[in-house]
Amino acid sequence: MSSWNELLAPPSAPLTSTTLAVGFVAPVTDLGLIALDGEESASFLHNQLTNDVEHLGLAQARLAGYCSPKGRLLASFLMWRNETTIFLQLSRDIQAAVQKRLSMFVLRAKTKLSDATEAPAHQVVLGLGGGLAESVLRTWFDTLPAKPFDKLDHPLGTLIRVADAFDAARYQWLLSAEVAQTVAAELADRLTVGGNQAWHLSEIHAGIPRIAKSTQEQFVPQMVNLELLGGVNFKKGCYPGQEIVARSQYLGKLKRRTTLVAIPDPAAAAGAEVYATADPEQPCGMIVNAAPNGQGGVDALVEMKLAAIEAASVRLGSAQGPALAFLDMPYALDPLDL
Repeated sequence: MSSWNELLAPPSAPLTSTTLAVGFVAPVTDLGLIALDGEESASFLHNQLTNDVEHLGLAQARLAGYCSPKGRLLASFLMWRNETTIFLQLSRDIQAAVQKRLSMFVLRAKTKLSDATEAPAHQVVLGLGGGLAESVLRTWFDTLPAKPFDKLDHPLGTLIRVADAFDAARYQWLLSAEVAQTVAAELADRLTVGGNQAWHLSEIHAGIPRIAKSTQEQFVPQMVNLELLGGVNFKKGCYPGQEIVARSQYLGKLKRRTTLVAIPDPAAAAGAEVYATADPEQPCGMIVNAAPNGQGGVDALVEMKLAAIEAASVRLGSAQGPALAFLDMPYALDPLDL
């Protein structure tokens, strides 16, 4: 009998957004998970992150950021909790450093941080999306999370509905290897199998930024639309960088945002700079996330000046580099339009 990871082995060639829109399943292996246990975990995190942790419900997930004192993002999280533990999911390449930094500020707080990606706590993470995902999940779940960032705990694992993409719901299913073994064959039979890059392409088309090592300390939360996604609570108390984040929100109009583009260069990656042809001497922005689009290039979330977004004449690497093709974002960039 084939193992679950053989049945759900990703293809060698990148998948297109058109394929993903039909329905896909993707084992996600490059996300880390920090667990916080202890009676003061919520209050500790509430004083560290951009979002409200103290009122995080058992049936919710939330986005949040972790900023430097200068208001620049050190990490972005998807967070949720159960009866005993709060979980922070983040890019795996920064997990160890972020976990160590958070631990430095625990002091006398009654909480303990641990790496939940390690055994015995380790769970398989499956990303599902596209038009067929809902009906396939109903094979095992009588009810599904009703809206984005709803969470469901079930005997077969934890199911989190994340931001929609391709006009369809997307889910993360966190399950044991034993459960994965029982469901893998049907998933592989009914959905297109992808891998990390397929999941990240769906995240990009959902407009969800993810801070990785190459982009740490580059962006204030609003530059990557985090507050538009419910990842910043402006009514909560202080946290590192809070004054700068609040000032960016309330003093003057924001001048930078993140938008969705296609770039005809497969080497385009997070951290690369982009240039507006109207101002070729200095970069106008930076790639936040990029993933192969199955058409020889990448689709990407790119942070840039609003003037450059409006002019829509931006190139990779220099004003003479490959041209960015601007795509429709899944949400409005101006909060007044929401």
